Amino acid sequence: MPSLVTSSLPFSPAELSFIHSSLTLLPPIRPDGRTSRQFRPLTAETGVLPAVNGSAHVGFEDGSEALVGIKAEVEKTKYSFSTSSNDSDSGHVNMGDAPNGKNMKGQQDWVSLSLDISGTRDDDPTLAFLSEMLREALVAGNVLPDRLVINSRWHWKLYVDILLLSQFSRSSLPLPLLSLTTHVALLSTRLPRLKSEEEEDPLFDDDWEASQFLYPRSQKASAEVATVKPPITLLTAQVGKNVIFDPSREELAVAESVIAVSIGPTTAKTPSPSGLSILAVRMIDSAARDTFPGVPRDSDSQPQGTQVEGVWSPPKGGIKRPFLKTIMSESLDVAAEIMRDLKGFAG
Repeated sequence: MPSLVTSSLPFSPAELSFIHSSLTLLPPIRPDGRTSRQFRPLTAETGVLPAVNGSAHVGFEDGSEALVGIKAEVEKTKYSFSTSSNDSDSGHVNMGDAPNGKNMKGQQDWVSLSLDISGTRDDDPTLAFLSEMLREALVAGNVLPDRLVINSRWHWKLYVDILLLSQFSRSSLPLPLLSLTTHVALLSTRLPRLKSEEEEDPLFDDDWEASQFLYPRSQKASAEVATVKPPITLLTAQVGKNVIFDPSREELAVAESVIAVSIGPTTAKTPSPSGLSILAVRMIDSAARDTFPGVPRDSDSQPQGTQVEGVWSPPKGGIKRPFLKTIMSESLDVAAEIMRDLKGFAG
């Protein structure tokens, strides 16, 4: 995947060398003073849009902000999925009616996601890449689609509309902002309470106060709390031996590798202590590879291709597997902490 940020970054080789040297220290010194796992301060609010089932507005300290609206409508199920895991893996569809909605499996196309970024075309590859990455996390493991089942003949169709209110090229990649805004909006999403019986045509309570959250709030065990949380996608950057979470534009300009990690509730029989698992990992080409190298003062005496300390040189090669494993492990811890903190924003 090509770099998602502009290649003409306004940083000189001297600036790039200084930023890279600061970030390779142990612990790293980030340009804005954050720790390696610390996110930018944000403000979040829910219920900002009328006539929707859920909405959220999130803004970062650097001025970037996003708006998400979620609308749900009842749709008739054309066919039912087989409850057998083997049939599900092979793509087999059971055309028979399921005995009740509890045994139904959701379908991934029940979740529709659209992303709008000001100044970009609808067929822009960056837009398509970000949209699919966000939707991939929502439908992974079928956790969200399974929650949309009403009975064997009816289900909810969820429409997630995301609007980036700021230009992403002016700061950092918008992926963390878009993911966190979608997460908060899903936490605040309500569905009308069902009054009809299991296999009857759905009849709902008109009282909105009686509506139920798409992701229930009260749980008994801490492990269960994580299993009912919407997924999030974290953006990480490798600089030296350090893992930088929520990298800024300056940090992306010198990152040796940029990795997007989607994390959500686990579907394993033996869940982790946090109840979370890795849903997807995507590599993004670092903008640092498009920068120009610095020129040593004694360039004539240095062999061509030699790395000189203190002189900027674009990174080469990829990330090693042990370090990728470290990133995934740290991402699980950071995601669990973020989900606990964002719980208070949902109204």
